[in-house]
Amino acid sequence: MSLNSWFKNLFKKPFTKKVEKAPMQEVLHPLKLGLALSGGGTRGVAYIGIFKAFEEAGLHFDYVAGTSIGSFMGAAYCAGVPIDRMTEIAKRLREKDILTSKIAFMPNKTEKLEAVIDDALEGRSFEDLKIPFTAVAVDIISGQEIHLKKGKLNKAIASSCAVPGIFNPVEYPPYRFYDGGLQNNIPADVVREMGADIVLTIDINPTRGYGTESTKYLELLKAALRIMMKSNSVKGYVHSDYVLKVDLSDFDQRKLEGVEDMIRIGYETAKEEMPNILKVLGMRVPDENIKETVRRLKTMQKRAKQIAREKKTQE
Repeated sequence: MSLNSWFKNLFKKPFTKKVEKAPMQEVLHPLKLGLALSGGGTRGVAYIGIFKAFEEAGLHFDYVAGTSIGSFMGAAYCAGVPIDRMTEIAKRLREKDILTSKIAFMPNKTEKLEAVIDDALEGRSFEDLKIPFTAVAVDIISGQEIHLKKGKLNKAIASSCAVPGIFNPVEYPPYRFYDGGLQNNIPADVVREMGADIVLTIDINPTRGYGTESTKYLELLKAALRIMMKSNSVKGYVHSDYVLKVDLSDFDQRKLEGVEDMIRIGYETAKEEMPNILKVLGMRVPDENIKETVRRLKTMQKRAKQIAREKKTQE
């Protein structure tokens, strides 16, 4: 009997001796929760407040993926960096700590950015994280979206954050990386590929996509990037079970100003939406579809144990 037939029989009719001898799934697990973190420049400090709200609600995730600043904050979350330490780092950080160029329109090297990341994450690698994590970047040589999952975090995150025009591309042989938002600004699909059954997305830049009346080169470039990243965010919404939108449009995503206010807005927005988030994730008042999925998984687990016991008896 095929595996598909076995699953159908499992849920449609009583167990029989024939079913007991059929192949069974080797790995049975409860629903896995995934978290996708969007890009949004310095507005990413709002994630600190959101993480605090998650912590208070007892909400934990099994997989996390982030793009641009979402990769930095996602790695911090997966590393278990305390909220107080995240807040301290955000408050003391200045543009001069990240940017290397003092000449207008001259892209910055990522050396300082990598150093800031390394300090915040205490030199960690992907392998040191408590939760599986993926950073999204784009290889400018091949034009392909690349998912970074191993090695040093500082280089990978800098690659995901390297916005064209602001930073030079990051040399990461055999790749040359720019910001992941060029192709995937909300990596909900990446979290699905990692194994998440339910995906919660945080979008800290839901107002992206607006244009400009200016004819200045830099303003035109920024508007073009905003419009491009808006279209790249659509599939993130499609692959999400719930999107928490945090309106930070009053803050300049290139400036490190209003840190405390952004953290507060992130926290208050997440707290306000927490009943809806928990409902979708099935933690407190799950909908019928989630209940049915959980029931089926429990049935499979019980059946697997029964088969294992009977097999052991026969031996």
